[in-house]
Amino acid sequence: MVDIAFLALAAFTVATSLIALEAKEIVYGAVALGLSFLGIAGFFILLNSPFLAAFQILIYVGAIAVLIIFTVMLVRREVWLKLAEDKGRIVGIFGGFTIVAIILIFTISSQMAFQFPPKEQISFTVIGTILIKDYWFALEILALLLTASVLGALTLAKLEKEG
Repeated sequence: MVDIAFLALAAFTVATSLIALEAKEIVYGAVALGLSFLGIAGFFILLNSPFLAAFQILIYVGAIAVLIIFTVMLVRREVWLKLAEDKGRIVGIFGGFTIVAIILIFTISSQMAFQFPPKEQISFTVIGTILIKDYWFALEILALLLTASVLGALTLAKLEKEG
């Protein structure tokens, strides 16, 4: 069952990454990039790393992708006011059904059992030690990707301002 979830997640992540690269409109590319980041968070969930999945969602989807979208929408406001409603409505309906289908697939195929929190309190120093000891490589890669995303967002904002 995990193999099916992995293949579906891999196809979703690759497809949204390609859409992000090839989109003619920057906003559609940014939305696809955010969905690609959600796919990567799904990989972390499949690897039983919910902390890294939450980190991925909070930082990349919640900050970087939203930053890019708001930057582009604030800079190019007149383009969004001219969009036809019918086209946006069809894309919205298709996107809504796609998101519901993905959530249902992950809910049905999920085999993760609910884990109760431990009775004793774990200190932040222990959590930090575990993160540095066990997940140092993933944290370094995420830090480098975060830096690249911020530089990309600044470059996009600069290109829009110059154009």
